[in-house]
Amino acid sequence: MFKKILIANRGEIACRVIKTAKRLGIATVAVYSDADRDAVHVEMADEAVHVGAAPAAQSYLVADRIIEASKATGAKAVHPGYGFLSERASFCAALEAQGIVFIGPKPRAIEAMGDKIESKKFANAARVSTVPGFLGVIEDVVHARRIADEIGYPVMIKASAGGGGKGMRVARDASELKDGFERARSEARSSFGDDRVFIEKFVVDPRHIEIQVLADGHGNAIYLGERECSIQRRNQKVVEEAPSPFLDEKTRKAMGEQAVALANAVDYQSAGTVEFIVDKDRNFYFLEMNTRLQVEHPVTELVTGIDLVEQMIRIAAGERLAIRQKDIKLDGWAIESRLYAEDPYRNFLPSIGRLTRYRPPAEGKFGDVVIRNDTGVTEGSEISMFYDPMIAKLCTWAPTRSVAIDAMADALDEFVVDGIEHNIPFLSALMQHPRWREGRLSTGFIAEEFPDGFKPIAPDESRKAVLAAIAVAVELTRRDRLDRLTGRLAPHSGKLKREWEVKLGADYLPVSVTDGSVSNPLDIAMSIAGGEPVRIASGWRLGDPVWQGMVGEARVSAQIRPALNGIRIFWRGIATAAFAMLPRIAELERLMPVKQPPDTSKLLLCPMPGLVVSLLVAVGQQVKAGETLAVVEAMKMENVLRAERDLQVAKINAKPGDSLAVDAVIMEFA
Repeated sequence: MFKKILIANRGEIACRVIKTAKRLGIATVAVYSDADRDAVHVEMADEAVHVGAAPAAQSYLVADRIIEASKATGAKAVHPGYGFLSERASFCAALEAQGIVFIGPKPRAIEAMGDKIESKKFANAARVSTVPGFLGVIEDVVHARRIADEIGYPVMIKASAGGGGKGMRVARDASELKDGFERARSEARSSFGDDRVFIEKFVVDPRHIEIQVLADGHGNAIYLGERECSIQRRNQKVVEEAPSPFLDEKTRKAMGEQAVALANAVDYQSAGTVEFIVDKDRNFYFLEMNTRLQVEHPVTELVTGIDLVEQMIRIAAGERLAIRQKDIKLDGWAIESRLYAEDPYRNFLPSIGRLTRYRPPAEGKFGDVVIRNDTGVTEGSEISMFYDPMIAKLCTWAPTRSVAIDAMADALDEFVVDGIEHNIPFLSALMQHPRWREGRLSTGFIAEEFPDGFKPIAPDESRKAVLAAIAVAVELTRRDRLDRLTGRLAPHSGKLKREWEVKLGADYLPVSVTDGSVSNPLDIAMSIAGGEPVRIASGWRLGDPVWQGMVGEARVSAQIRPALNGIRIFWRGIATAAFAMLPRIAELERLMPVKQPPDTSKLLLCPMPGLVVSLLVAVGQQVKAGETLAVVEAMKMENVLRAERDLQVAKINAKPGDSLAVDAVIMEFA
């Protein structure tokens, strides 16, 4: 077994590998860029080596610096994590040439499976089911159009060296093909240094289901069940689960055996994932093989009890697999939610900044539920524009899928993240979505269910009652504290105010406190909108970011943030301001004029902090609705900004290469 390993990565996956290495008694070496000098993975490791400037191309992607760091620290093996150099065969070969073990497959397997075009050819030869398509490199738009016409629309344009949703575009007709081809090539070039793309048939209403495999260097290979990864946005996974609610045992076995056959065919050694798309009739087609640890590996670990990082390390050290196929039993259900630094209310645009508050829910086993949070940040960490926007991977396990979903909803309600925008409201709303809860999924789920983007969830009457109860409970707690302060000019009698009105949006809900005590812990009964009295109990204290308590028979956890004369409540995907007022104040408040937002219809605002890649219009130019105005890159993704209506460009305030803040004015219209 290795005495010391280097982790050639950053963020949550570096922290994840370090945890297992420490449990195995292996010393660890971290590498870091200028942007990660104070990162969590640097503090966790036994040693740390600086490898360059903030951009990944000048640090984490420079293989020579990683190798130099390994030699300088005496690390005998390197774990690449995912992304960066994890699927670069030349890096694996360069390590081997220096006598350093790559904790992953051999170069031949990486080369065979790491290139999407070559992997399809290899899979065909190994008799693995594949999607119809053109497996050669597409030279130009004319060539792309000819191939698409032959295959039939819709088609998927993919970067040959791609991954993580980068360099992928769906074209449903010839008009979408040109822009999709150019964007896919551009993203592929900037993300992977390789602009080759290919085209294949896009399966309508597909599910994305992948099989986890383990193979050692002694000819043993097994599969560890599947992961359902169909909840995706822009081809990037958002929520994953194990097992899939769609597969039957027969299909699971067939997919698993094909995955193992493919692994054996390339003499695979390590943990790897064979991805399939599955149609509505459970026909499955090989998509690609990821020759590395997957982002979503925790759900497989939770349902199998197998530490995949440990297995990778043991296999790399030359050990035989101690697990046989008959030993694999899928126990319970696990769900993973990816917490991203992005604004769900602005089409999920990236958000950067400092985490002023970061308080995940407690990890561990609570009754029949397990909570796990894989993260690489802490309170005070900086979310940078240079890397992937992932903050954490929150996982829940339970005996059944429905209980695991409910546990995830509760955990998301308790997850405190301030200082940046994040997608917790969307994830919370997703956990309540009927189609998700029923398991009726496809990779088009988000686009189909949220065609106009994600908007704040409007609460129904029962949820309005919960929100009103929280608002009054918070206000009573605040007033009780004021009543107990000494030295006030006008001391309060301490008598409990009984009648309230709560403003939620445009609605006013009358609330009557019928009995109880507001002294901590609060325990009162209240009638909301004339309904039967409901008991409210909570030990919440002023300043706590999460209100926890009982509303009737339901246990509720809701995020609380101060607002002028009220609070903002975030719960179950609902984000609303709530104002608990005495009836006379509410009467006067109804007379207040509504402040209108400023008119920005004649401005093109930068929707996220990012880099201007290109401007496609000039001053004085007439443009039509839908035409591309500019392309802005943020967190390795190119975002195309289009005209919402016919207009004329009056002024351009930016140029290619400019780094812009959110809402910076890119151009003005006449």
